Amino acid sequence: MNPVKDFSRPWRFGERAFRCKRLCFLGVLCGESAESDLKSEFHRGFMRNPLSEERYRSRLKERKEDIRGPYFRDQTAIIHSLAFRRLKRKTQVFFAPTNDHICTRIEHSLHVATIAATICKGLGLDVEKAEAMGLGHDLGHPPFGHSGEELITMIAKKREPASRPFHHEAHSLRVADKLANEEGGLNLTYVVRDGIVSHCGEVTDYPIEPSGDSPDLSEIGERGKLPSSWEGCVVRISDMIAYLGRDLEDATRVPLIQDENIPEQMRKELGTKNGEIINTLVLDVIEFGRETGRIGFTDEKHQLVIRLKDFNYRNIYDHPLLQEYRDYCRRVLDVLFDHLLERYMHWRTGPEAPAASRRFVDNHFAYYLRRLRPLYEEEGASPVQIVVDYVAGMTDDYALRSYKEIAFPEPLEFREWQRGQ
Repeated sequence: MNPVKDFSRPWRFGERAFRCKRLCFLGVLCGESAESDLKSEFHRGFMRNPLSEERYRSRLKERKEDIRGPYFRDQTAIIHSLAFRRLKRKTQVFFAPTNDHICTRIEHSLHVATIAATICKGLGLDVEKAEAMGLGHDLGHPPFGHSGEELITMIAKKREPASRPFHHEAHSLRVADKLANEEGGLNLTYVVRDGIVSHCGEVTDYPIEPSGDSPDLSEIGERGKLPSSWEGCVVRISDMIAYLGRDLEDATRVPLIQDENIPEQMRKELGTKNGEIINTLVLDVIEFGRETGRIGFTDEKHQLVIRLKDFNYRNIYDHPLLQEYRDYCRRVLDVLFDHLLERYMHWRTGPEAPAASRRFVDNHFAYYLRRLRPLYEEEGASPVQIVVDYVAGMTDDYALRSYKEIAFPEPLEFREWQRGQ
């Protein structure tokens, strides 16, 4: 069935037919637009959010909303944060890429935001909510991608067995709430914070719909929480759509695989290029949402998504080349943790102001501790938690440079001609 033709059928839930001639690459619905009608009809009908708008707009610290509105303001706060800027040099899948065409974490975040916005346009949901969640969902992702996430858990537990697993979803919320900006976080709305902490794109248990719970989000440390909004559900499924196609395309560019290695049915039904896969799956999610009032894939596409994810794991994520890099990253992070813990314990029992060092990483870590000291004293944070926060904020490049500084210090210079001066 031609998905574009199928997509042009009348919208089943509304009184007015909604037609779309085409879906532009990465996110703009074109053709006859009835977005405002769609939004109002959907909100009155099947996709009504379970919590009040007052709850969704609430913030940790009260602020008067300005002309941007609450959710576009959140977008700008995220984009201007240092944590967001660092995503441009953090791994998506391929470690510290020198090829500018290989996806990094910041590009992935933009993909998630635009895919989520497109689905929300098709379902009459709040685009600005979803875009803010998509932009901020990986603010706390560590260097070296998901390998870095697993390694930080392993290394931290080796030094402090009681420490809880490192999950980038929970840490992204920690960054947004506490670590970003010296003023004490980005002060995002509740619904955007909820979308960040519950976005886990690794799950495949679709369809989903929002929960009616309104917990203290800062207490969530594990994966699995359902989003509290339809827009959060859209961002969760958009995360999966964003990485499956892009990781496949990058793997053919490296190349770890060739197009002909991809099973024929997946090539035929989903495509081989990132844009083709996004287009196919976005249309499918919109169609499924209109027919069922839930967020998910049709049965046929759901099975293909599961197969594509399994294919990516077997042929990309578990590829011997990436496993070799993972072992190297483990050594890098091990050295960083030991060194920074030793520095912290030395400074904590010594003078209040750490002495200047020949190493940039030592000086910057001391600067970081001075900035965040009030927060860590208030929390009673352990030394391991402090080092986890600092290392998770590193880019791939900075982690590698710091490792070299520690493992291979600059040689002393002997200037014999200066002896008599």
